Amino acid sequence: MAATKTVTVPRSAAVKRRVLNRDKLEADIADVAVRVFAECGYEGTSIATIAEQAGLSKQNLMYYFPTKQALYERVLDGVLDDWLARMATLGDPSQEPRDVLRAYIQAKLRFSREQPWASRVYAMEVISGAQLYGPQIQSRVVPLLRKDIEVFERWIGEGRIGPINATHLLFAIWAMTQSYADFSAQMALVLNRKQLSRKDFDDAEATITHMVLSAVAIADPRASAHV
Repeated sequence: MAATKTVTVPRSAAVKRRVLNRDKLEADIADVAVRVFAECGYEGTSIATIAEQAGLSKQNLMYYFPTKQALYERVLDGVLDDWLARMATLGDPSQEPRDVLRAYIQAKLRFSREQPWASRVYAMEVISGAQLYGPQIQSRVVPLLRKDIEVFERWIGEGRIGPINATHLLFAIWAMTQSYADFSAQMALVLNRKQLSRKDFDDAEATITHMVLSAVAIADPRASAHV
């Protein structure tokens, strides 16, 4: 009788598989949590509610996230990672300002369209005074904002755009684009529909881009082509 051959999985492969499984489960929990936090706010959200909607017991969820604040911070970490990755285009001074600004606005609106729950959680944290996540915002967003301002100032010095307060221009872009996530329900009501359409976002992109390029005195060929 032939001997049975035992296949031994290398320990490193087994450990890697466990880590990957844990990472996926934590990501799945965060995906559920971001919607619950967006709907109920931090104070109105319970670990039990998130666990129920994630199909887990409360004890099982707390094995991965021992406290509500730990889960909340994980959600906001993911929001900020995604947002900053999409916003990276602004920091390239070698491109044409028109192309960089258009891409920046497009990316910010795409984030509002694709990740409305994430946008709302972040907005609610900031509106409440960023009491739980303020240090992370300050350490990650502020340095990138300063680099972006340096790019604007370089463009102004080179005569590639007109003089403008870059800080407040960026604040205005954030407000205009993020409102399409945070106030989409109000916009849909005004437009007499259930939700914003892809065309609404396309129209928003064209309008906001035209306003921003006009503010920095750059003619937009796309806008003039539609006149």
